[in-house]
Parts: sequence; C-alpha cells; structure tokens
Amino acid sequence: MIFRFGVAGDLTAPSEDRLTVGDPRIVDFLAKLARKLLTPALARRHPELGSLGYFLRPAELRRAVARMQRDDALVFPRGTVFHLPPANVDTIFVYSWALSALAGNHNVVRISTRAAGAAEAIFDALNAVDADPVIARTQRMVTYGRDDAITAALSRWADLRVIWGGDAAVDAIRRHPLRPSARDLTFPDRTSWAVLSVPGWRAADPAARRAAVTGFANDAYWFDQAACSSPRTVFLIGDGDLDAVRREFLDLLLDVVDQRGWTVDAAMAVEKRVHAYGLAATGAATAVSFPDNRITALTLTGSDQVPRRWIGAGAFPFAHAGSLLDLVPAMTRQDQTVSHFGFTPAELGEFATALGGRGVDRIVPFGSALTFGAIWDGYDLPAEFTRLTTLQT
Repeated sequence: MIFRFGVAGDLTAPSEDRLTVGDPRIVDFLAKLARKLLTPALARRHPELGSLGYFLRPAELRRAVARMQRDDALVFPRGTVFHLPPANVDTIFVYSWALSALAGNHNVVRISTRAAGAAEAIFDALNAVDADPVIARTQRMVTYGRDDAITAALSRWADLRVIWGGDAAVDAIRRHPLRPSARDLTFPDRTSWAVLSVPGWRAADPAARRAAVTGFANDAYWFDQAACSSPRTVFLIGDGDLDAVRREFLDLLLDVVDQRGWTVDAAMAVEKRVHAYGLAATGAATAVSFPDNRITALTLTGSDQVPRRWIGAGAFPFAHAGSLLDLVPAMTRQDQTVSHFGFTPAELGEFATALGGRGVDRIVPFGSALTFGAIWDGYDLPAEFTRLTTLQT
C-alpha cells in the first residue's frame, strides 16, 4: 500500500526492485485505484476524482504505455523521480506520479501539508487498494514542512525532478542542485483564457449555449479558478450585440453556479472586489459589476490589458477582439490553455498556426480545460519519464 506520512528513515536509499515500462504490477495497482475513484458516492462528493478515475482506467493506461514505445530504440524507465506538486490543485500529483510510475520509475512525491479535501479522499483510496508489495517499496508519498535538508537530499537522489508551482517556487527548488546527469521538468506560472465566438454563440441553440456555459463553469470553479488551465479573461470574438451575448452568458453562468451549489467565502469576495477596483484604478477596466457574490464581471479596455495574476474565484474580465488572429500579439510564453466555443476547425487551426508555438500549449473546447493529458504544457510526459537506448547490429 501507499501511505501518506512524515519523512522518516532514508527515503533515498536505493531499492533493489526493478520495474519495467508498463510494468503489470503498476498497471494493476492503477486500475484498482481507478475503480475506487469512480465509485458513485466518491465521484459525487469530489467530481474532479471522476476525471482522474477515467484517466486511470485500463484502456487509458494501455494507451499511455503504447505512447512510450518506440520502433527505433529500446525504452526504459528514467530511474528515480522526485515530484513537487502544487497545493492548490488536489489531483495534479496523481497524474504526474501515475505516468511516471507507469514508465517504471521509482517515485517520491512530496505532498503539501495544506493538502485536504479531494487529496485526502485520494489517500484513502490509495491505502484501500490491495497492491503488490513492490508498490510500497518503489512508490512513496511523503509530507513534510519547509525543510531544505530533506528537499536537497531528495534532489540529489533524483534522476528527474518535477516541479509544479509558481515561478518563485520553481526558483526556490532550483537552488538545490541535482547531480550532473539529472534534470528538471518545470511547470511554473501559467495563465489560461476563454474565447467565445459571437456569431457562433448566436447560431447555437439554447441547449448548446447552456452546455457550453456548464462546461465553462466546471473549468472555472472546480479549483477556485486557481488551476493553471482555469480560464480567466473571456474574449468575445467577432461583431454583433456584445452586451446581449455577455448578459446571456453571465445569466446562464449564475444559473449553473446555483444548481451546483458552488459558493465563494466572504474573504474571497472582498479580495475580488479589491483586485477588480485595482484594475479600474489603473485604467485597465472601464466597468466593474457584481451580479452575485460568486461572480465578478469586468470590462477591459483591450486585449492588451488582460490580467495574468489570479483575481479570485469567479472573477471574469471580458475583452473584445475582431478575430482570433487579433489575439496573437497579446499571447506570451506564459499562456497555457485557450478554451473555446463557437469556432470552426479552420478558425482554430489558423489561430494555432499563427501562434507558431510562441504561446498557448492547448486549445480545447469549453469543459475540457482541466482535463489532463499525456501532453501537458508542451511536454510529452510519457517521453519525459523514459529514456532510450539505441541498438545497432
């Protein structure tokens, strides 16, 4: 079994166990974990665990292993991997760790002392799985406070260090050196957007509009809009009655939030107001409205004024652009996900081509912004977690 525990003993002592890419013992463990996470009662209590359980289903695991295979080289585990996931997204550590374990690596995952909610449910599920003893010997999840000595020791142990978090967190961890043959895989501060086609919205029937807003709400509210892929600014693209589209969008959003029972605490609501008025004071926003404690809507002066810092749960600046191509100059390397509604495949393809890899790693429909994939932040994770040996005869 995998336990969550304080660091004790020498975690960096090498294990004699050898795992392979797609090791059946790992596949079996992850598949059993998926079944635990997909139980209806747990999925109702923590909807994000349903997505995680789906990701760990046997069919998805087989696809992930297939992605690791090569015709031109032998594929092996990278070795030992040290993961430092963020505290604000309860499930991300499982995605990172599961792919690394599936690649046959020995893993240590540092869990924040602030982890709660869905994370605790995941630990309960992990401990409830009947697993081969090799899992406990090669896969460890640990909790410890700010302790540079432990982080430094685990960093020297690792062949790969996976760092999730803000830029400051990445810089702080990088102060602890790796051995010369090791390297970092970093996921620093990222910002994500939503784009809504005004003509596409007007052409959609009421059911399609509601479904789009429901997907958008899931993207925004599941992690208090703090996940790197959660949409922040909403770009209204194209010409037409922008005010009418925005009003209908916000009315539907409020209805969905009511149905889901999502709330925003008073302190967060005050913080949102402070940030919103700050944008108005600097001239970035021309109007601010508070239709509900859970929704703050702002009107930006232009696409060049989009805020890249987190404003708060349920804060949605709106900006207008004539076409997707008009957004290209405003996109930077910090931008991760663009979620969309109402565009043709040709429009989205033209947008991606114009970006040319200079910004935006994912372009996905409303409702898919938080769906984790094997390719994340532009990295092919199955490839990152393995190493290749070429053989010529």
